Amino acid sequence: MTTPPLAARTRRAGRLAACLTLLALIGGCTSSLLPKPPQQPSLYSLNDALNEAPPAAAPRTPAATRPTLIVNPPRAAAGFDTSHIVYLRAPHQIEYFAHNQWVDTPAQMLAPLIVRALERSGAFSAVLLAPTAAAGQLKLDTEVVRLQQEFGSVPSQAHFTLRAVLLDSATRRVVAVREFDASVPAPSEDAPGGVSAANQAVQRVLGELAAFAAQAAATP
Repeated sequence: MTTPPLAARTRRAGRLAACLTLLALIGGCTSSLLPKPPQQPSLYSLNDALNEAPPAAAPRTPAATRPTLIVNPPRAAAGFDTSHIVYLRAPHQIEYFAHNQWVDTPAQMLAPLIVRALERSGAFSAVLLAPTAAAGQLKLDTEVVRLQQEFGSVPSQAHFTLRAVLLDSATRRVVAVREFDASVPAPSEDAPGGVSAANQAVQRVLGELAAFAAQAAATP
């Protein structure tokens, strides 16, 4: 077998190198033309801070006579039934953070937190989240009026407002109504700072809600 001349082998190697270079360039151009994957949002939650909750007062009534409380799933006002984190730079103008959001809607996250706060009050024989097959003497309706970070001052404020209505299950009579409101300064002027302050505001309101429900349930 005759070995190809050196010049032919050189030309062949040169063509191979050129082809490889061309393929590399095509691959680089193609990858640069592909759309970049969207930035994944940072996810935050409302947490149950048991160590921050005030100790429950000792119940004044025997356990057997304490009412059972059914907690209906919280509702949310327009603009707040979303997993987007709300902030305001101007009054009444709602905006959402682009790359930060809640893991669920605030109303959905609040439901189990409300139940646990009411359980810790010790004022009820049981606190159950609807829907449930159990019957209860009292029902609690709640609405998230606002949960937002407000940048109208420095530091910004996390502002949480919750409306609560306690009902007699048998008669649908309104036992008590109250609106709770809390503002907490944010530790930083961004979404994580707002989330931290929002959790503190929620815990403050839940403590007041538990005391309100316990007092209303004990009132003849």
